[in-house]
Parts: sequence; structure tokens; C-alpha cells
Amino acid sequence: MKHAASFFRAGCLVAVACLNASLAQAQSFDSGSGILPQDQQAQSMTTQTSGQSAQQAVNDQPRANWSSANYGPANQGAANANQPPVDPNTLPPFGANLFSGGFRGVMADGLNPGYTIKPGDQINLRVWGGTEMQSVLTVDSQGNVFLPGIGPLNVQGTSNSELNSRVTAAIKSVYPENVQVYTNLQGVQPVGVFVTGYVTNPGRYSGTPSDSLLYFLDQAGGIDQALGSYRQIAVKRGGKTIETVDLYDFLINGKMPQTQFRDGDTIVVEERGPAVAVVGDVEKPFRYELAGETLTGADVTDLARLRSGVNHVLLRGDRPDGPLARYLTLDEFRTANVEKGDEVMFSADQRAESIVVQVEGSYYGPSRYVLPRDAHLGEFLNAISVPKSMTSYQDVSIRRESVAEQQEQSLQDSLHRLEQTYLGYPSRTAKEAEIQVRQAELIQKFVQKASQVKPTGRLVVARNGDIANVRLQDGDVITIPESSDSVLLSGEVTIPQAMVFTPGMSAEDYIYQAGGFTPRADDDQVLVVHKNGAVIHAGDTQIRAGDEIMVLPAAPTSNIELASSITQILYQVAVATKVALDL
Repeated sequence: MKHAASFFRAGCLVAVACLNASLAQAQSFDSGSGILPQDQQAQSMTTQTSGQSAQQAVNDQPRANWSSANYGPANQGAANANQPPVDPNTLPPFGANLFSGGFRGVMADGLNPGYTIKPGDQINLRVWGGTEMQSVLTVDSQGNVFLPGIGPLNVQGTSNSELNSRVTAAIKSVYPENVQVYTNLQGVQPVGVFVTGYVTNPGRYSGTPSDSLLYFLDQAGGIDQALGSYRQIAVKRGGKTIETVDLYDFLINGKMPQTQFRDGDTIVVEERGPAVAVVGDVEKPFRYELAGETLTGADVTDLARLRSGVNHVLLRGDRPDGPLARYLTLDEFRTANVEKGDEVMFSADQRAESIVVQVEGSYYGPSRYVLPRDAHLGEFLNAISVPKSMTSYQDVSIRRESVAEQQEQSLQDSLHRLEQTYLGYPSRTAKEAEIQVRQAELIQKFVQKASQVKPTGRLVVARNGDIANVRLQDGDVITIPESSDSVLLSGEVTIPQAMVFTPGMSAEDYIYQAGGFTPRADDDQVLVVHKNGAVIHAGDTQIRAGDEIMVLPAAPTSNIELASSITQILYQVAVATKVALDL
């Protein structure tokens, strides 16, 4: 494994280096450039790994029987192994949203080809040619229709698709020559079906014989999610069960028995059977009902909708010989038995051995690279080629999502403290109350505006000509800025603009040439944003080409403490976003 990791690291970095090595007029970030001190250069992975192995003492005495079903590695983060198993009763049943689809909205017309004729149905008959007749025939209680000039014909039990040929044969037995026959099932007799058992609203509901079982269940409000079964639904006629329906077949495969209902039939939803809880890296956690007392892991895997990358399963439950907890690969789980009350937690438990970082600014080559998981900034920069005369390669910085999240949380905490500190003070006089009302309005507007800023997550890694050799993280955006001959002025200056950099000029000199401060400016809060991302007070640094001079606004209040708090937050916003918030 160590050699494989070494080859992986070498392959990634060699690929990056080879991609850029042949580009003309390129300056590399190697030790010769003077950017990374010698003691910060990345060492080879082989040297590091062998050194680690030499320092680690291996304890080969097992502390537990790791082949037992009760012990083994557990994914603490995903599995919460210290928590009790999930109770299936706390989860919605699989198929819980089935009866939100509006099955009751459209009644079937009963005229499908498979419909079988029954008493009360109406048949439209037309005959022309050797003889003519036109009539609407009603199927009587004995299942017959009376054909004029021919007599009764039994059609009960005949399918709609066979009706025309049966009537034609009867007519041609009397009029064999030059006779054309057309029949059409015009209407069917409605039926009333009882729906009972574990449904929301048991009762008798009307429909047509061709309506589906879901149509009648939906009219009854659907299956009781706490007590009703989705897998044991009986259709009874004359006290006998003529069909048993498992709705999982419909939910997964779209299969539904085409039962033709009769008046007086009964649909009975049985009590819910034993269930298992399926949670973890699935599209949605559900309670799955068992058709018997057990399922195989393959059955559960087929029922659940797994997210990509799932490769392990935590199976927990109670057995006659005690509690069970097994952490299995997905293939091992397929042959395992899952019993009632078990918790099945699917997990994408595999650490990625690579990260993806992005480069922006002045460089040669692609913008995204795949690197080893423990790659450092130094070894990556040593493999990147840049245009030597156009790149400020001493001002590298990193945009990192975790830093942006910390900046945003810190800003929100500061705004929350501001509200807690200055809102809700009791007033002793009417004048003081009026001042506090205006102060509260000011704070609320300021908090609303400051809450909308989005920190950049800029991590300063370059300072005083050195670059910190930090470990890279997945999603990092490494900025290699271009050289610049300008200085940008922003914030509370009379004419915000970009000016040509002049060595020796101070921030005040540039501001004076841009028309000076605006009346709202805080001339004590002049910041300089360097290209490496560092934000420093103008009096503590020198202006360099490519810098931005930012003048913050003064807090619009005479309350010294409140003004100080707002100024601190304005500085915090400027550092996090490189923007002077407009008050």
C-alpha cells in the first residue's frame, strides 16, 4: 500500500509537471525561484512513509475477537454507533406518498378490451345490408340480450374485445348473406365496493368494475400509515379471498392486478407486518414492511434507493442470543438475513485518496488538477509554470470554503452581539427613548445590510516573500495574480478610480490625488488590500503595485461605544470580502 501511494503521488505530480514543462518562457515555482525556503520544500512520500513506519510500534496482540459478529470497524461519523438502533416505527412507511397522487380524481369508463360483460351493461347494436336494425340492448339479470328477429343471446362473461364477433355470429346464423354488424359497449353498471381494515376512512364507495384497487383505497383516504399493511391487501367476494395484492409490486415495478370488481366486493387492508428501518446514504429513509419474518440483504438493497458510492452496511438488531451489530461490505450484506426490528444503515464509507484543486490568475496549463489527499502547496506550485514577466508569484493566496464558512459565522456572531448589546435598553426619559428608537433603526438597517455580504474565504499564505507550505484541501482555489502597475482606490473617496503606481507615494497621497475623502469617510480607517489577500491598516504597510486602497465609512452615530462596535464589524467585513460596506 505504501508503494502504491508513492506511485499515485508521483504519477499525479509528474503528470502536472510534464503538462507544463514544454511551455515556452515559463517560470517554475521551484526552490531556485526563491519563493519557498529550502526547509519548506516538500519531501518525497517514500521518505515520509518509511520514517513514519520506523517510529510506529505495532501491537500485534488483539483486544477482541474481530471475526465475531459483535465486533468490527464501525463508521462512527455516519453510523452513530453509540446511539441505539433506529426504531422502524419512527420512520414513514415505504409508499407513504402513494395516495397523494389523486387516484380518485378520474373514474374509469369500463370500456377497456379486457372488460367482461355483466348484467346491467348496455350495448349499442347496428346492422345493415341484407337486414337493418338499430337498438340499445341491456344485459338482463340472466346475462342475455334480446336480438330483434333472432332471440336471446347470452353475453355474460364475454370480454369487450370478443363481443362484436359473438353478436355477429348470432346474427349471421339467421341472415348469412350481405350483413354487416357493429357493436359497441355503451355504458357499464356502476358498482359499490366496501373498503375496510386499516384505512383512514372505512366505508362503501362507488366506481366502475374496471376501476383499480388504488381508486377505491384512495376514496377511503388511503392506508393507515401507522397500522396498515402495504403488502397484504385482500379482495373478497362472497366471503372468499379472490385476490391478494402487494403494493410493493406497484411501487417498484408498476405492476397492478386487473381485478374486475362486482357490486358488494370488499377490500380489506390487513394489519401491518414486521418492518425494518433503512437509513443512511439512501435517497430517503423509510420503514420497509417484510412479506414474511425475514428478508435477505439483497431484498433490502433492491427495495432501497441507494446513493452513489455506497459500499458498506451497518446491520443492527436483536437476536435470540443477544444484540447483533455487523459492519459488512455491500456484497457481504446481500447474503445476510434481515429480521423484524432491524436497522439497516447504508454508508458510502470510503475515504477519497485524491483531491481536486483549481488554479486561477496567471499560469500555463489547465485550471483543475487531481492531487494526492495529503498534497501540500509547495510541491504543487513547484509543478506549475507561469509567465515569468507577467506574474506576481510572491503573492499567491488560496480561497477555501471552510475559511469562508468560518468568516461568515464570525460575522453573524458579531452582528448578533451588536443587537444583544444595544437593543432593548430601558429608557428613562422621552428624549432618551427617541434616541434609542433612532439607534435601533440604525442597527437593524446595518445588520440587514451586513448579513447579506458573502465572505471570500481568502487564506493568506504569502508574507514577506515566503509562502507557507500548507496542506491543500479538496475544492481549494489557488490564486496566482498577474503583475500590475496600478493602484485601485475604493470606498469613501471622492473619485474611486485606478491610478498608476508611483514608488514612494503613501495611501494619503493617492487619496489626495483622487479628490480626498468624502464627508462620510472615516480617515482613521484606511486599509490596504495586498494582492496576496492580506488586509492591513495603511499606516502599517507600504503601498505596492497592484494594491487596493480602501476607505471605510464612519459610523453614522454619536454614541462612541456603538460607533466603535460598528467600525469593528466594518473592518471585519472588509477583511472577509474586500469590500467597503456602504452605509
